[in-house]
Amino acid sequence: MKPGAPQTLPSGFSTEIVRWQSTHGRNSLPWQNTRDPYRVWLSEIMLQQTQVATVLDYYARFLERFPTVAGLATASEDEVLGLWSGLGYYSRARNLHRCAKEVVDLHGGQFPGTAEQLQTLPGIGRSTAAAIASFCFGERVAILDGNVKRVLTRVLAFSADLAQSANEKTLWNLATELLPRRDLANTMPRYTQGLMDLGASICAGRQPQCLQCPVQRLCRGFAEGDPGKYPVKTRKLKRSAQGLSLLWAQRPDGSVWLEKRPSRGVWGGLYCLPVFDSDDELKAVLPASLQSRLDPLPGFVHVLTHKDLHLSPWLAGFGADQALPKAMVSQERPGGWFGPDAWPALGLPAPVRKLLARDA
Repeated sequence: MKPGAPQTLPSGFSTEIVRWQSTHGRNSLPWQNTRDPYRVWLSEIMLQQTQVATVLDYYARFLERFPTVAGLATASEDEVLGLWSGLGYYSRARNLHRCAKEVVDLHGGQFPGTAEQLQTLPGIGRSTAAAIASFCFGERVAILDGNVKRVLTRVLAFSADLAQSANEKTLWNLATELLPRRDLANTMPRYTQGLMDLGASICAGRQPQCLQCPVQRLCRGFAEGDPGKYPVKTRKLKRSAQGLSLLWAQRPDGSVWLEKRPSRGVWGGLYCLPVFDSDDELKAVLPASLQSRLDPLPGFVHVLTHKDLHLSPWLAGFGADQALPKAMVSQERPGGWFGPDAWPALGLPAPVRKLLARDA
């Protein structure tokens, strides 16, 4: 066994988790109490790095518009991104769309029945695949998202540095050994949900509520007196900052020029106000007649996971039939004039949507 890993595993751990989840866990969320892989998959993708309270409305809207994976597969990317707008991490939405197409084209509209097969689909990693397989098919496979890592490292007093892939692999193996072994069709969904619920509530990142924990007597971190020191992960992503200037080109009827962003990079695939690296670059593409009428709006900061975007919007009043400068219209920067009635259906970055809504 690697240094920092336990020599033995706590007995009865999975039984306690299953028992606790049935009476104290979350049991009424809209994606629970179903074995439909489409609904479970949709919720798992939306819940990646997003709070349950935020996901609820988006989940309902997606199912209303796309009740089946086949319906999602036939939608346009713009429609999918429009419904996703505001959830962030837009690569999830693009992969969601690609995944739906592959399920229909390669699997006859049916999700594969094992975690190993599910991992071959776009946007489905090992933990997400395990969650779907566990909930829908009762497969004995372990999940290991951030909350579950916290629960297991504390229970096991697993002090190996998870920044090293070999140590994370060891934790995966231990997580698998802890899984239920009987009545898997019933115990695996409850066990998997129970770990998620425990990590999202009682076994919090800060100030864990150990006195309410169903596995307190099995928790070696609690026995040591300092469960908060787990998990151990030394490598941290450094935050960065980037300045961007936004051109708000608007005609008298209220329509605004929006261009579609490249698929990679900030706000990939979304419709957006034209983006420039600096105010000087923005001004340079405009004729002198428009530069003199530019109106600077208050700048603001939009916080991404590992980056702060310092945004500088500029309002430019265009005539009713005035075209955009040729330098701003190309195949690389496709766009068009959109009125306020069209904005809600478009995939827009959250800060741009807020800007436009303020003026609507």
